[in-house]
Amino acid sequence: MSVERSALTQRFTEVRARSERLMAPLASEDFRAQSMPDVSPPYWNLGHTSWFFAANLLQPLGRMPDGFAGMDYALNSYYEGLGPRLDRARRGAVAQPTTDDVRRYRTAVDAAMLRCIAECCDDELARVRQVVTIGCEHEEQHQELFVTELLHIRWSAPEPLRRAYRERRAQSAGAGAAPPPLRAIGFDAATTTLGHQGPGLAEGGFCWDNELPAHAALVGDFALADRLITNAEWCAFVDDGGYRDPLLWLSNGWAFVQRERLDAPLYWQRDGARWRRFTLRGLVDVDPAAPVCHVSFYEAEAFARWFGEQRREWRGARLPREVEWEHAARQHGFDPTTANLLHDDLDRCAFDVEPAAPGDGLRQLAGTAWEWTQSHYEPYPGYRPFDGALMEYNGKFMDNQRVLRGGSFATPRGQARVAYRNFWSPGTRFQASSLRLCLDR
Repeated sequence: MSVERSALTQRFTEVRARSERLMAPLASEDFRAQSMPDVSPPYWNLGHTSWFFAANLLQPLGRMPDGFAGMDYALNSYYEGLGPRLDRARRGAVAQPTTDDVRRYRTAVDAAMLRCIAECCDDELARVRQVVTIGCEHEEQHQELFVTELLHIRWSAPEPLRRAYRERRAQSAGAGAAPPPLRAIGFDAATTTLGHQGPGLAEGGFCWDNELPAHAALVGDFALADRLITNAEWCAFVDDGGYRDPLLWLSNGWAFVQRERLDAPLYWQRDGARWRRFTLRGLVDVDPAAPVCHVSFYEAEAFARWFGEQRREWRGARLPREVEWEHAARQHGFDPTTANLLHDDLDRCAFDVEPAAPGDGLRQLAGTAWEWTQSHYEPYPGYRPFDGALMEYNGKFMDNQRVLRGGSFATPRGQARVAYRNFWSPGTRFQASSLRLCLDR
């Protein structure tokens, strides 16, 4: 087997195995639970990531094994060009396919994919490499989704029935300590480059189509906070009536707060005079030094306005634009290798936000929580989607979404890139999202 085919085989098997390890602690009943329409049951993630390879490679090449009728309908997500599909909100309401059916399907897809990589002709190899690479990156996105969706599923159970996903572990250094003062790090106006600047898919690297093309962009004088906003700072916002003051909120945000009756971040609950929060490791006290997490864009935007009114040195505080965030992150050496992102040794993964380590410069850029920006999710100048059915992957969602940057404790280590554009609707709270403040200078 050639070096290229061996590398593809290794990448494919490693990613597929990590998904299995993530789901290994689940009971059979866990695989069918769906807590809300935006959250898919684990069986579906297990099957959909297999369907992606089947629909985009095995079936077009005539290599998909027979005997799996209905899987295309059950496991398609939103690809209109690939046929009808089960409604997203009903994924947890059907008995078919069974979890055992999905596992057999996954095993068959794995075997067919390994044969395809090993046996495809040289003329097909470029397409095989492209789909394997995209499919592995896609599965890693679903590994992150699995982590954040399972947290919502476990939390949605009645309180006496809530169960942790991972064992409790020792607190991280700095837990419970007073958070360090928030410092602003200044950046001068400049012409910068926004977008992926490394090798693309054709050159053996990878980025999503929405990260391209790299292009010149202007930034004005601005300052960025050196760390994420902490729970202690968020508690002050709560105690000052931040969730009850309509003057702090965008109109849609205030309607969202009223409709959902929000008074704290998702997973927080009062316990007498203290706040506690539900995590993948169970119910814990809110750590004042840790970053606030599971807040929507609306909450982040309102907090920024409130904070700017409270602190004279932060007057006019706002969320950063994505070009400002990326420019600052490049200037400060965005380095995901030093962060506790999701990786193969699951026993050493954080599975929760952790306080900022001491240091200078920008901290917590990757591996803690996704950072809301004020930027709408839009195409870059000259944007071109992937070819074929994959053109539906990103571009069609460039409407009514906000961009998040960085990466979280649930992001697979290989996915954290300085140009990576995550995006969610502004009311999303179940993702591991936080905020970093920005100032015009």
